[in-house]
Amino acid sequence: MTKPRLRIGLIGTGFMGKAHVFGFTSAPRVFDLPYELELRTVADITPQAADEAARRLGFARGTVRWQDLVEDPDIDVISVTAPNALHKEMSLAAIRAGKHVYCEKPLAPLAQDALEMSDAAEAAGVKTQVGFNYLCNPMLGLAREMIAAGELGEIRGYRGIHCEDYMADASGAFTFRHDPAGGGALADIGSHALATAEYLCGPIASVMGDCVTVIQERPDGKGATRKVEVDDIGRAFLRFESGATGSIEGNWIATGRKMQHDFEVYGTKGALAFSQEHFNVLNFFNTDDARGRQGFRRIEAGPDHAPYGLFCVAPGHQLGFNDLKAIEVAGYVNAIAGKSPEPFNFRKGLRIQTLVETIQASSREKHWLDVT
Repeated sequence: MTKPRLRIGLIGTGFMGKAHVFGFTSAPRVFDLPYELELRTVADITPQAADEAARRLGFARGTVRWQDLVEDPDIDVISVTAPNALHKEMSLAAIRAGKHVYCEKPLAPLAQDALEMSDAAEAAGVKTQVGFNYLCNPMLGLAREMIAAGELGEIRGYRGIHCEDYMADASGAFTFRHDPAGGGALADIGSHALATAEYLCGPIASVMGDCVTVIQERPDGKGATRKVEVDDIGRAFLRFESGATGSIEGNWIATGRKMQHDFEVYGTKGALAFSQEHFNVLNFFNTDDARGRQGFRRIEAGPDHAPYGLFCVAPGHQLGFNDLKAIEVAGYVNAIAGKSPEPFNFRKGLRIQTLVETIQASSREKHWLDVT
């Protein structure tokens, strides 16, 4: 029986645009999806770039006008991977046209923008997804299951960190990530640490933030420099609604770190430790182990940790970043078909932006703030 088609339009062909395409092309070959996915139109900044992106990524055509995707009645889903400041305009236009929207994080530069986007999507009845694909890792799913099942006992503490070094060079140019509206390390990568913290340990009730600008100015690309007003390092102490406490850090000048999205969870009966740089492994400490035999044991990802087995029949062969995008796309497509809830919709993206802005406000005001 022929499946109905879900036709995709992509805005932006950088790293994340390619990652979305990997997800769209891999997911139907790994999962039994309710739709056939068709790559219809891609938008880029010049005719040559758009045509080349269409050829290279497998779209039927390219265009320089992202509005063409919104206006095309044959496109069902618009994937937004353009710079952060454009997410709101593009997403709202797509929603008004009745399209489902898959938007990279951060959802919008400001929480008030994310609220407008969330309200619009819900009013229009379209399905949305924000790109937090690290949460699709089977090892994070296992960690969440173990915590919920009480295998760690009562959760007492949490530590989360997302560190990279792509802004460590002070001679690096000022980019859209340095825009005072919605920019900075906390918003860009600390948002992942916040999403993981709540995914594992539940809602964060209050925060105490400390956001630091280390590199005060950067080249503007025109022979001058431009003042940097956003944080290079964003940290926060956390109090969870459960009573647990913890901390997170987002740091884009962490020399030598390429992908340190790590967490540790401490409970009365055990603990978990994880590193994204080795993300097919979860380490588990169990206080029930005999003295003299205690230590963190290595749990290797394998077919017992769904949906790993759909990618590979043998443990230890490892999933990759783009496999997580395929898992994210599969969840979203099933949500569009009404088979499951949206995995991480605009309302959840709003939640992360609210946490980011509360931490930033706490840093300015130098005291604890409740998260509303």
